Amino acid sequence: MKFVDEATIDVSAGHGGAGCVSFRREKFIPFGGPNGGDGGRGGSVWAIADRNINTLIDYRYARRHEARNGEPGRGSDQFGAASPDIELRMPVGTMISDAETGELLVELLEHGQRALLVKGGDGGFGNLHFKTSTNRSPRQKTPGWPGEAKKLKLELRVLADVGLLGMPNAGKSTFIAAVSNARPKIADYPFTTLHPNLGVVRVGPERSFVVADIPGLIEGASEGAGLGHQFLRHLQRTRLLLHIVDAAPFDEGVDPVQQAKAIVAELKKYDPKLHAKTRWLVFNKLDMVPEEEREKRVKEYVRRLRWKGPVFSISALAREGLQPLLEAIHAHVAAEQREKPLPDLRFVTPTEPAPPAATDA
Repeated sequence: MKFVDEATIDVSAGHGGAGCVSFRREKFIPFGGPNGGDGGRGGSVWAIADRNINTLIDYRYARRHEARNGEPGRGSDQFGAASPDIELRMPVGTMISDAETGELLVELLEHGQRALLVKGGDGGFGNLHFKTSTNRSPRQKTPGWPGEAKKLKLELRVLADVGLLGMPNAGKSTFIAAVSNARPKIADYPFTTLHPNLGVVRVGPERSFVVADIPGLIEGASEGAGLGHQFLRHLQRTRLLLHIVDAAPFDEGVDPVQQAKAIVAELKKYDPKLHAKTRWLVFNKLDMVPEEEREKRVKEYVRRLRWKGPVFSISALAREGLQPLLEAIHAHVAAEQREKPLPDLRFVTPTEPAPPAATDA
């Protein structure tokens, strides 16, 4: 299925039904009085977060969503029927903003979260509503109120604990395939990954975290080189970034240190907050380096980068050095969750809300 993380839609709520002017007319009842009912409420449009949906592809082609109008009132004290609401199911992590003003309306961060996008118009009043002791034959009525209409921009930012960052062919897809059940496309040419992939990493019983793999970033991405910055938004909700560096590039003229510096520079151009996020350095493909040279090469790279943070050496293909890295990641994520807990129902079955406490009459 094609991965779509942006869409623009038009939503329109239904108008309220008009009220009715009617009088009771029956044999032997000369003064039946008013019996015109009120109009029905127009349908509203709601957004609902659904963890079973992964992309916004449903809204790439179906861009117009209209609720029905409420029914008008009728005689014989009959009120118009209200129109049913429309529910738009969207992936967890969707941001909904006004396309004209740019104002952020809501973020869908929990499974089952509901948000009102546009409200349906209320129904108009029939002449039964205006009956009083002094106005026994009212002929007034009101039309239904119009429903709201908006043009909305939908933007999906995946919810993951760890994000993978690096050049094309650094081994990000091989890494996520080695530590989770995700099966991204893996090949020996750059830009194999064309859309984000998510994988759940099980470190132990009841110990897990989610990893997001995005397409590789290259120098000049801010000017549109490669796939540009269009997928970096998916790293903004992560708690940790793993900067994966190819320690043994095929081309001997490629300098991994310069590539790593270029990635950091592009990250800073895109979003300083994302650049300031906790980032670890992971050297990959060490199985292609002679064992006696591995430690020396990694130390040389770290010295040239002037890196002061955590450093890990792994081989995703050979499954070497993965377990210490995964244990450290889980410990970091668990500590972050304790300090800044976020609602996360991806692995928890929603429970029914507790009944309200009884009060004395």
